[in-house]
Amino acid sequence: MLEEDLLVYIDGEFVPATQAKISVFDHGFLYGDGVFEGIRAYNGKVFKLKEHIDRLYDSAKAIDLQIPISKEEFMEIILETLRRNKLRDAYIRPIVTRGIGDLGLDPRKCGKPSIIVIAQPWGRLYGDLYEKGLKAVTVAVRRNAIDSLPPNIKSLNYLNNILAKIEANAKGGDEAIFLDHNGYVSEGSGDNIFIVKNGEVITPPTINNLKGITREVVIELIKKLGIPFKEANISLYDLYTADEIFVTGTAAEICPITWIDGRIVGDGKPGKITKMLMEEFRKLTEREGVPIYADDDSG
Repeated sequence: MLEEDLLVYIDGEFVPATQAKISVFDHGFLYGDGVFEGIRAYNGKVFKLKEHIDRLYDSAKAIDLQIPISKEEFMEIILETLRRNKLRDAYIRPIVTRGIGDLGLDPRKCGKPSIIVIAQPWGRLYGDLYEKGLKAVTVAVRRNAIDSLPPNIKSLNYLNNILAKIEANAKGGDEAIFLDHNGYVSEGSGDNIFIVKNGEVITPPTINNLKGITREVVIELIKKLGIPFKEANISLYDLYTADEIFVTGTAAEICPITWIDGRIVGDGKPGKITKMLMEEFRKLTEREGVPIYADDDSG
């Protein structure tokens, strides 16, 4: 399916992608004033739909944005968008903007928020790098400070992430690794980060990075498998001396890092624990999720 053949939901209507438009006075466009989510569908089921919608509404509440429909209505819109596009495996992007206002900053000038849902076919974000591993570079740009623009608000303002990605591109990295303003490892430009050292999995607490849905799923898998685990601050030293490193995210799923800042991670190949978690995650996405189609008996 070509992108121009897709139908996009905008404020109660399904329109062809080529006709999907918002006003230039929408504060989401003018100022990044809005929130979004990234969600995956696997084999006719939407994975962790409720958790993503809960996080969307939490992000909206944090910026005092009132989403004008219920969570249940929003979830049904997402499912209907997938049905209209006859999709079973997809990446879904629900967006809520502040709505149309004026050229001033005051959000009170905006009327009704706009709700947009985009769904498109999706494959593997990093292609064959799941078998080879990513090259990662730490970047000079720091993650947004928690007392400035908290990373846990999944807002339409992603310039911080984009600046990191630009720097990673310039340095030849597949992914950027942020530090926070205290020098601790925060996250990737679009994913959470984990290290493995002496058989123990460690990930930073989410005060300085996004509360990833995939991150939580992976932590549950780690505990289920009986692998030692802890949340703790991670330094550059910890990254450079790790036995394994991997990142997690809705788009990325679980992907190993085998090279960082010129250092080979472990033996330069995806590690044992990383590969085990990748396989368990694949099995989980095959069997869990909200069915898109009422007569679907695939699960």
